[in-house]
Amino acid sequence: MPSGASVASAIEEVYRVEWGRIVATLIRLFGDFDLAEECAQEAFAVAVDQWKDGGIPQSPRAWIIQTAKHKAIDRIRRRGLYAEKLESYVVSGFIRAAEEPDYDNDQISDDCLRLIFTCCHPALAPEAQIALTLRTLCGLETDEIARAFLVSPATMAQRLVRAKNKIREAAIPYVVPGTNDLEARLGAVLTVIYLVFNEGYVATRGSSLVRTDLCSEAIRLGRLILALMAPQTPAEAKALVALMLLHDARRDARLDAEGEIVTLEEQDRSRWNHQQIKEALLLIKDTPREALGPFALQAAIVAVHCNAARSADTDWAEIVRLYDQLERAQPSPIVSLNRAVAVAMSEGPRLGLAMIDRLADASNLDGYHLLHAARADLLRRLGLHDQAAENYSRALALATNESERRFLERRLREVQSPHL
Repeated sequence: MPSGASVASAIEEVYRVEWGRIVATLIRLFGDFDLAEECAQEAFAVAVDQWKDGGIPQSPRAWIIQTAKHKAIDRIRRRGLYAEKLESYVVSGFIRAAEEPDYDNDQISDDCLRLIFTCCHPALAPEAQIALTLRTLCGLETDEIARAFLVSPATMAQRLVRAKNKIREAAIPYVVPGTNDLEARLGAVLTVIYLVFNEGYVATRGSSLVRTDLCSEAIRLGRLILALMAPQTPAEAKALVALMLLHDARRDARLDAEGEIVTLEEQDRSRWNHQQIKEALLLIKDTPREALGPFALQAAIVAVHCNAARSADTDWAEIVRLYDQLERAQPSPIVSLNRAVAVAMSEGPRLGLAMIDRLADASNLDGYHLLHAARADLLRRLGLHDQAAENYSRALALATNESERRFLERRLREVQSPHL
């Protein structure tokens, strides 16, 4: 029999990697977001005991789905509604009558694409679309999503409830829409795919900075969008895939042998995936500069970094110009913060610091740990160690990822003992 530690490790791995696919499949089967999430949680709880006694199944994901499915059917039958509820969802188009799927087949992950299109239905408010996707596909807790939106957990919980109710009441179909509706929903779908990628690129919680599973899934979904819309694939869809590939190409260099963060400035660029960079650059090479959308502009910014053989060769002036365009195309405090950092690298830390200070006064970013981390870094570069320490401490108090926290603790120690 497996040890308790090995079972716990296996369950944690399945939860981390497979949660989104499991919930997406259950939503397709039962047409109920809450039921899917609750029964998935129950199935994981059952696994703790049963896997200790019977061993870890050959296909943990299939085991969890089957167990959750039985839990859901039991719940519905207890309410005496199973046949009527299932038939009503089939009639409405929310779910389709189908043969029993192979729950261990990788094709099941295409349920994730259907889930994203359901969450991105225009009947839902944009912030609800994003929040619901992060909750169901990434498994983020309500308080974690609330921090990302800079709102209270209670406000976010209400948004999620309203979004789920709207899907149920409006019988929004759980399908990838036809060509006519596909383009209208594309902007929201691309946004949530990128947010899934971002959650993988810098995980909200956990000991590791990167969740490779989410990064890979987001790239896979982006490629599916390209295939769905071929041959007239919009430039922004290509740009999104390019942007994710460019970021992901640096994955192996972002952490050292001990799993600690290595800044972009200090990364060994020979460890970047240059074949992936080449593929990404081909996706965006024909987009006219004046026609660049938000994803294309972000991809162009990352491409400047990827084209520099050394950190010192980075064309920061070009990055500032691209951020100027991005700020006009998609104004946000986060874009302005990134632009301020680029200005600091191009024209000196004092100017960038002044921009960050103005931004902090004019925006709601005081609860955003990266604002304080950026300010601390510029103060460190200026030799203002006491002020830098204050800002590193503030960033540390707000950071939730353990890898980021260790990095901030290391920087804090450096400025507290600059002579060592």
